[in-house]
Amino acid sequence: QVQLVESGGGLVQVGGSLRLSCATSRFIFTISAMAWYRQAPGKQRELVATVTSGGSTNYADSVKGRFTISRDNAKNSVYLQMNSLKPEDTAVYSCNAYRENGSQRVYDYWGQGTQVTVSS
Repeated sequence: QVQLVESGGGLVQVGGSLRLSCATSRFIFTISAMAWYRQAPGKQRELVATVTSGGSTNYADSVKGRFTISRDNAKNSVYLQMNSLKPEDTAVYSCNAYRENGSQRVYDYWGQGTQVTVSS
C-alpha cells in the first residue's frame, strides 16, 4: 500500500515555528509531486504548498514568506517549515502525493493528517 507517515504537529504560540514531516516510499517519492493541505473547522480544505519531483514550489498567498516546503531525497520525505505562525494557521495539515497528466490527476494519496494549533 502507498503510505504517507506524518509527524511534527502540535501546539505553538503565536509567532512560533513548527516543522511538519511526511515520509513515503522511495518509489512514490521519486515520481510524485508532494503537497501540504490544511483544513480548519468549518472551512474547506485549502492547498498550502506544493513541490514537484523536480523541485519547483508554489505557495498559497496566505503563507508566502512564512512557510517553506522542501524535500529530502535521501529520506524520501517532504517538509513544511512554518514560521511566524498565526491563529489563522490552526488546522489539520495533510500530506499529499500526486501525479498529473496535464491538469488531470492520475493518482492522489493522502496521509492521515496532523493537528497544528496556534494559540493567541
